[in-house]
Amino acid sequence: MGQIILKDMSDQQVQEELGKEHKEAIKKDAKGLFNAIKVFLVNLLEFRSDTDRETTIEGIKNDIPFKGATAWILIFAIFIASIGLNVSSTAVVIGAMLISPLMGPILGVGLSLAINDIDTLKRSIINLLVMVVLSVLTAFLYFKLSPLTELTPELESRTAPTILDVFVAIFGGLALIVARTKKGTIASVIFGVAIATALMPPLCTAGYGLAVGNLEYFLGAMYLFSINTIFIALSTFVVIKILRFPMIKYANSKRRKRIAQVVGLLAIVAMIPAGITFYEVLSESRFKSDAKLFIATELTEALPNASYIKRTAVYNFNEGNKSSIELATFGQDQITETTLNLLKNRMSNYSALNDTKLLLNQSGMDNSLGNEKRYMEELRFRDSLDIRKKNRRIVDLERQVAQLNKLERSYIPFKEICDEAKMLYSDLVTIRLSNNLTSNFNTIDTLAVFNVRWNESTDDSVKESQRDGLEEWLKFKLKLDTLIVRESE
Repeated sequence: MGQIILKDMSDQQVQEELGKEHKEAIKKDAKGLFNAIKVFLVNLLEFRSDTDRETTIEGIKNDIPFKGATAWILIFAIFIASIGLNVSSTAVVIGAMLISPLMGPILGVGLSLAINDIDTLKRSIINLLVMVVLSVLTAFLYFKLSPLTELTPELESRTAPTILDVFVAIFGGLALIVARTKKGTIASVIFGVAIATALMPPLCTAGYGLAVGNLEYFLGAMYLFSINTIFIALSTFVVIKILRFPMIKYANSKRRKRIAQVVGLLAIVAMIPAGITFYEVLSESRFKSDAKLFIATELTEALPNASYIKRTAVYNFNEGNKSSIELATFGQDQITETTLNLLKNRMSNYSALNDTKLLLNQSGMDNSLGNEKRYMEELRFRDSLDIRKKNRRIVDLERQVAQLNKLERSYIPFKEICDEAKMLYSDLVTIRLSNNLTSNFNTIDTLAVFNVRWNESTDDSVKESQRDGLEEWLKFKLKLDTLIVRESE
């Protein structure tokens, strides 16, 4: 019995040892798989080893200067973009963005902040300001001289930034600087970012706002341009820091320290408005999203005029102040006070609408009905006036048509008649046509009178016979019941 127990215990220990070995093998395999995935992802996403720092810095610095051919290219590109926005042609706007040289100074700002290069920062800011002023002035001149001054959808879309514009600027700037730092710059990426970030259209829209005297359009477009510029420069700054580009070193330690402090301060100053802008645009986007969801969800079809209210709802976002949603009713069916309070209470279910006012534009039931009746009466009166005007116009047109028909019936192709009459009657020397007006004091008729003269050698009997034949032929030819053919004396 003791041997059997010892044997059982040894088997149990063997099983435990085998279990431990199996677990260790599984852990080892899992660790190997994790390391393999890690190596794969590192190889997939690692881009530091493919960075050409010296070429990148030199290339960005070479794109900063703005003079000569670069200035003319910008002017022509602004004209092309303005024309595209003016006629709402997306293809033309894209073509203008492909040739615009606006990216150089913006990348220069981000690079100089990252590597502590104060001289490059000064040049970048000066050239960027010159570019902006020249672009806005060029667009202003175009829209001031252009006969087309209406606000097109392409122009309107550049008057206010959205959260999507912020994200496009961020990721576009990241893609651009990564492409610029790669050995063998990827030109297609640079062109794609130039289109996606759309730096030119806001400047053209700012010029349009000045040309038409609309300050709101000007400020909104410049705000959108500023967002794109700040986030592209900020993305450049972040990537350059990640890639550990060499910092500029100065011989004077005090000057180096002072410059580092200035550059650091400028970087922080640039990030502050970027952060504020991102927060504001994100807040507005969340408000409008929740407001539309609230209207679509809570205003059921059982509510009076629900479809009309949904269609005409106005969303007013005010950062720092209470935002509002304005609802308006039409006709006799209106929202009661109880329903309005219920809707206000349900707004608390939407996080972005906590401090939002719900405004309702409607008058009392009686007044509304009275206003509706007066409105309908006014419409009927206007319709009656329109009908009278239309009837008078119809009568005038019918009179003109009758006169034209009468003229058409009385029209005689005199040249054609003369040519054919001469061929039919060789003794005919001259023919004269006159229209005589006759009246029986009830109607007025026009009588065609042909005065003819025959060859003097023609006998009187022949003249009379030919005159009768000519008269019958003219009646048939002209489809007239009455006309007179006389012999001229």
